This record gives sequence, structure tokens and C-alpha cells, in this order.
Amino acid sequence: MDATRDTGTVQIPVIDISELRRDRFAPSAAAVAHRIDSACRDYGFFAITGHGVDATLLLRLDTAAREFFDQPESVKDAIAMRRGGRAWRGWFPLHGELTSGRPDQKEGIYFGTELPITDPRVVAGVPLHGPNQFPASPESLRPLVLEWIDVMAQVANTVLAGIAIGLGLDPDWFARNLTHDPTVLFRIFRYPPSPPGTWGVQTHTDYGLLTLLVQDDCAGLQVRAGSEWIDVPAGRETIICNLGDMLDRMTEGRYRSTPHRVRNATNRDRISLPFFYDPSWNAEVVAIPFVDPAPSDDRDTRWDDTSLRHLSGTYGQYLTKKVAKVFPELGGDVLT
Repeated sequence: MDATRDTGTVQIPVIDISELRRDRFAPSAAAVAHRIDSACRDYGFFAITGHGVDATLLLRLDTAAREFFDQPESVKDAIAMRRGGRAWRGWFPLHGELTSGRPDQKEGIYFGTELPITDPRVVAGVPLHGPNQFPASPESLRPLVLEWIDVMAQVANTVLAGIAIGLGLDPDWFARNLTHDPTVLFRIFRYPPSPPGTWGVQTHTDYGLLTLLVQDDCAGLQVRAGSEWIDVPAGRETIICNLGDMLDRMTEGRYRSTPHRVRNATNRDRISLPFFYDPSWNAEVVAIPFVDPAPSDDRDTRWDDTSLRHLSGTYGQYLTKKVAKVFPELGGDVLT
């Protein structure tokens, strides 16, 4: 079943993916994929239901995250990002991350695929690979985060299967060609109420393939659709999906990585759980040859005045350049 939510003049697609989860080769899955394809073309953002994520797992993770953020900064500093080395993991304070060159009105923790120090990529010093930093308190955060990463990876694979079908590819195309060893990043963010005239996060697009966002009931996320900004409804019952730069690149603009931003206009903290499921580190992301591109180049329409049509190199190289701008104090020492 497909539905929409009215946010004013524009409606946000809400798509039930349960049939896609049940059998991605069934005709009913093709119908779901068609709705996903339409949402990717029209918005680059959509919400999903029928994803199978345990609501109690989410509530336990939300509770543990709030418990961590409620601690003094001196305690949280024990897992500060500067202590994470090239793995690029750990906590950063309010205003500690930049978007579009401006400090964000948020604090957060960076996680990724848990790798031992003996992993060949860690030994070789590959950026963004390594062990996570977990706090001593709450102790429950570690197992909850690791379980969440596994669960969300399954959801991401299902959604990518639907996207593949919508593009005329077989359901397992991404898993075989681009995400056989995915770059997986997970963030937990706390947005305090935004002071007037400020943004929790400035306008930006995500770097990779697919972002899966779970948010609490505090509104704040806005997505640009043409000349309009759409308020994305808050709530834990749906997962918000948005496309990253690599899907834009692969489809030559048929799907666009959509600019979005956040302002917490409530009087409460907003907890946000974005999960990024991206190409393998050494993958070269190239255009799908039989997908019709958008009629115009993207340089004049992208928020950062850059073109994805002429992108070259590996995904790891692209990501490294991007994240070095997010934490400039760390970027020079850690990522070069």
C-alpha cells in the first residue's frame, strides 16, 4: 500500500516495502519498485513503512543515546573524535561539525563498521576504517549500535533492490557491483532547540548511495523540491530514505541527490539517527550506460556548484575529500 502525507503544497511519498522484503522477484515487488522509482525521480526523498525494524530496538537505542548526551562534556570527551585516529569515530561537541563552512547546531557520535586493529585495511591506514569508540556509560550503547547497524544494512539492501528494479536492473545488481563490501557509516545526533535565524544543519546533500534516517517526534527536517522546501513529518514509525551523490552520478541526474537542512523549532532536544549505506571504498562509480540522463548538466543546479557528471576516481577518494571539510582540524592530520 502506498500513501502520502500532506505538508502544504507538496506531498511526501510514503511507500510500504513489505512485499519487496517478502520476495523481491515477485510481481508485487515490481509494483513497489515502480513507486520507489517515481519517488526517486520526483523528490530524491521518500519514507518507507513495512521495513520490519523492531520498534523496541529503536526505543532502547534512543534512550541510551539521550543518556549519553545528558552526561557532562568532560565525560563524553573520553571518546572524542580526536582520539579515534584514522577511523574517524567518536563524539564531537555542539558546533564541532561544519556544513557548508558553518558550525552546526548539533552534537553527535560517529560510528562505522566495527573492524579489529588486525584488519588489513586498518593495518594499511585506510581512512574511516577501524574500531569504534564506545562510552563506558551507558554500557548498553555498544551492543545497541552494532545491532542497529546490522538491521539497517538489511533495510538498505531491500531498498536498493527496489531501486535496481526501477532502473531496469536485476534486484541484486548493487550488491554484486557496488556494495559487496559497503562503506557503512552511522551517526547519532542531538539537536537542541535552534536559536532564531540559525540552522541545526545547513543546506547539503549526502555523499554516498542511500541514507536511511530515523527521527524522533520533533520536527525539523526540510527537503528542497524545485523551488519549495518541504517539511518532512517527524515520527519513529517510518524510515526516511534519501539519495546520495553517487546515485545522482550513476543515473546522470535521472535521480538527484536532494538538498536538505534541519532546524529544530521545538523546545526539546531532537534525536536523529542517520545511517549511510555507500559504495565499496575502492569502487569507481560510473554512469549506468542504458539509463537516460537528465537533459541538462548539474553544475548550475547543485548547492555546492560542483558537477557529479564529470566525477572520477574511487568512492573513497570522493568521501575523504568531503569529510575533511566537515572537521577541518582533524582532516589534515587524519585523512592525508
